[in-house]
Amino acid sequence: MFETAELGRTLSKEQFNERVPVLRDELLKAQRELLKADFPVFILLNGVDGAGKGETANLLNEWLDARLLETHAFEQPTEADSQRPRFWRYWLRTPPRGKIGIYIGNWYTQPIITQVLGHGSAKELARQLAEIRQFEQALVDDGALIVKFWFHLSKAQQKARLSKLESDSKTSWRVTKEDWRRFKRYEEFRRVSELALRDTSTGEAPWTVVEGADARSRSVTVGEELLSRLREHLTQRGAGKPPEPAPDAHSSDPLTILDRIDLSQSLEKRDYEPELERQQARLNKLSRKVRRQGKSVIVAFEGWDAAGKGGAIRRVIHALDARQFRVIPISAPSPEERAHHYLWRFWRDIPGPGRFTIYDRSWYGRVLVERVEGFATRAEWRRAYGEINEFERQLTRDGRTALIKVWLHISPEEQLRRFQEREQTPYKAHKIGPEDYRNREKWAAYEAAADAMVSQTSTRAAPWTLVPAECKYVARLRVLEAISAGIEGVLD
Repeated sequence: MFETAELGRTLSKEQFNERVPVLRDELLKAQRELLKADFPVFILLNGVDGAGKGETANLLNEWLDARLLETHAFEQPTEADSQRPRFWRYWLRTPPRGKIGIYIGNWYTQPIITQVLGHGSAKELARQLAEIRQFEQALVDDGALIVKFWFHLSKAQQKARLSKLESDSKTSWRVTKEDWRRFKRYEEFRRVSELALRDTSTGEAPWTVVEGADARSRSVTVGEELLSRLREHLTQRGAGKPPEPAPDAHSSDPLTILDRIDLSQSLEKRDYEPELERQQARLNKLSRKVRRQGKSVIVAFEGWDAAGKGGAIRRVIHALDARQFRVIPISAPSPEERAHHYLWRFWRDIPGPGRFTIYDRSWYGRVLVERVEGFATRAEWRRAYGEINEFERQLTRDGRTALIKVWLHISPEEQLRRFQEREQTPYKAHKIGPEDYRNREKWAAYEAAADAMVSQTSTRAAPWTLVPAECKYVARLRVLEAISAGIEGVLD
């Protein structure tokens, strides 16, 4: 794979000076078009130590409008990084639509180095590369352009390059003992890197192998490839012209999984109050174990309007230390959130060790309200099931996070009764409006969407808990029980 990058390509100073002004002008034109477009650009700079990754990043910041660039260099994971899923730090640094992110030392670096140094198995590398493909596919499906460069040097070229940098007082700081230790494993790095590139070079995100020995040739190769890919993507997407969403016209099946929920269950207040106290005490004890063991807890609430999500959440947080949790109400995305992949805003709030994050509505909006109301295209919400399952798999894979997903279910008749009660109660009147009644007219479509959601995303690692909420007392106790059971499943 790397033989074509050992041919000795060079570019004279005259040729370089002739091509670069035109190239820079065209890149800036394309970047101005990108600013009006509906997609971000990811530029990945990977490859052999000393082959020009850092120099290329600096060059791109010089050639392009740096105000519209974000450059990220990922070193060893910090303590905060290590306490969360591997892709957490990468999701947080994805560029918004219309801008470019440059990544040195990105999601490919650690899997390759770990394998070369003998700290990981071939099976583990295959799993990590599969995660990378899924991550990049999610970005591509959302419209992103991913341009991946691998800078290559032969073994002799790398040795000469490192020696030259080290001998010059102006550049010696760029060469470390670790660089020379890696050089001794050159053949193994080459083997593992070639495997990784072959496994992750897809039609949507292919690798471009760049000969790194000649700086002028390297720079022009990168610039021209970036310009070509950027122009092609701008043409395909149409700057500033996102696809028109199509509302989901699917009607509810005669029988859904929600119909299996027994809404006749009820409980008297005299029986509810002592049981509530017992369940809250149980949750409080478990929350202290969560903190001691450095686990984390995520609770996602979904359900019908007026099903009692807010009341259930209040009973949950009453059992917790206020310094230990965050409640995040999810509404329509802000302009900043719309400029990113829809999962981005949820990755931002992944809790650290000993912490709880409680979502009042969640990432399932993509397959519920966005599906029914036509805010997401059919292709977008259909592929979201797989994206959500992968997101949740990463959250729960290492056994440090309890993920509890709750659907609160009521009948249309009970919902109408609660709507009318809210209208007649001054301190509840703010909870009801024309939008709530309009949504009732689409009950069948929402029911079909919820049925598909449970069917497609109730996994062994992250099952759905379907809660009968016709009686609020029953619902609150079921929620507390589900959260406690989920926490017990991850405690040592």
